[in-house]
Amino acid sequence: MLLAFSWLTVLPLRPGRVDAAGARRAIAVAPLVGVVLGLLVAAVLQGAHGLLGGFLCVGLVALATRGMHLDGLADTVDGLGCYGPPERALAVMKDGGVGAFAVVALVVVLGLQSVALATAHWGAVVLAFAAGRASFAWCCRRGTPAARPDGLGALVAGSQSVYVPAGWFVFLTAAAVPAVPDRLWAGPLAVLLAAAALAVFTAHIRRRFGGITGDVLGAACELTVTVILVVCALASS
Repeated sequence: MLLAFSWLTVLPLRPGRVDAAGARRAIAVAPLVGVVLGLLVAAVLQGAHGLLGGFLCVGLVALATRGMHLDGLADTVDGLGCYGPPERALAVMKDGGVGAFAVVALVVVLGLQSVALATAHWGAVVLAFAAGRASFAWCCRRGTPAARPDGLGALVAGSQSVYVPAGWFVFLTAAAVPAVPDRLWAGPLAVLLAAAALAVFTAHIRRRFGGITGDVLGAACELTVTVILVVCALASS
């Protein structure tokens, strides 16, 4: 847990030596970090309602997570948008620049999240942030290679039994029933749609890049969070 919070938040924690075993456990418990972030966002939304509250919370989450998931989203989209072999795409991702594809993706994702947060029930908020971090375990399931020989992707790729992400998503589907109080089916549907989108995304990533990177984990998180928030918000409207 200490490593998970030090990786995924700005908390000044010292997890000590980071090895493959510790990284594997940190990925497995990452949804609990999402629960804490979701509760923080839900608390802020109690005092800042509407679209203003949604934008404030998007900014707050970016600060609380060092913006690394958004950075991962931007780099991944730029990599997917370029032509050439996987080596070329990975070079674009590592370059650090922000291309047109990344800008459009960030505008769309942040806009959708802000609008959805403005109307979402607090349960849907916690659900979305927990599921976003559960996506890490799916990306890192056994049989999934790393696209590079170094970096976070190389440390955690293939580290998770498929039962870890499956267990989290089954649990979150059941826990999602009260996420939209007026429509009890909406929360579970949101989780299932997010899981389907995640499966398609990671399959394409593996074909395009040859494996995962740390940036891919961030992009998967933002994709999952956005799908759940949007579906729950649409069901609430």
